[in-house]
This record gives sequence, structure tokens and C-alpha cells, in this order.
Amino acid sequence: QVQLVESGGGLVQAGGSLRLSCAASGSIFSINDMVWYRQAPGKQRALVAAITSGGTINYADSVKGRFTISRDNAKNTVYLQMNSLKPEDTAVYYCYAEVRRTYYSGTIAYWGQGTQVTVSS
Repeated sequence: QVQLVESGGGLVQAGGSLRLSCAASGSIFSINDMVWYRQAPGKQRALVAAITSGGTINYADSVKGRFTISRDNAKNTVYLQMNSLKPEDTAVYYCYAEVRRTYYSGTIAYWGQGTQVTVSS
């Protein structure tokens, strides 16, 4: 069993910063893509940022220039540095990872339970 645990959410004023972490644990051979999603009330869950095992990065247009995704493969951890936060960034942020449990297996997708980010004006 693989578990993803997010941390670092909280309440921050507009213009402030937060750093989210997501650590994967359990039976893991390697992790391919690691992704941050978010879901605001009444909205569909949407991709925020993604990073492959090789370091290729993709951002949503709404966060480009403000958020930075990174990963530490030795720790099976992905980070999301969020700067210049806006009230519209308020959402539950979810970690997602595609995990290879053995060398010959395909990937399995796992989700974290989410962490609340609230940006006040």
C-alpha cells in the first residue's frame, strides 16, 4: 500500500506565501509524475502543477510565475512553493503521484487526502 501525505496548508493573507509538501511512503520502486491539483468550492478539481521524474514541469496559467513545483526523489517528496497568493487560490490542494511498485509493473495512481489553503483579503 502506498500513502501520500500532504502538509503545509493553512491561512494566509493575500500576497503571502505557503509551501506545501507531499511525502509518499509504502511499497515504492519509483515514482514517475508527481502533480498538485486543487479544488475550490463549487469548482471542478484542476491541475496546478506537475513534474516528471526527469524534471519536466507544467503549470496552470493561473499560477505561472507565482508557484514553483519541485521534488526530492531520495525522499519521495514533492513540494509546491506558493508566492503572491490571491484569494482565488483558496482551495483544497491534493497531491497525486504515479507510482511503480516493481521494475516490471506499470504505474498506479495515488491521491493524498488534501490540505486546505485559505487566502484572505
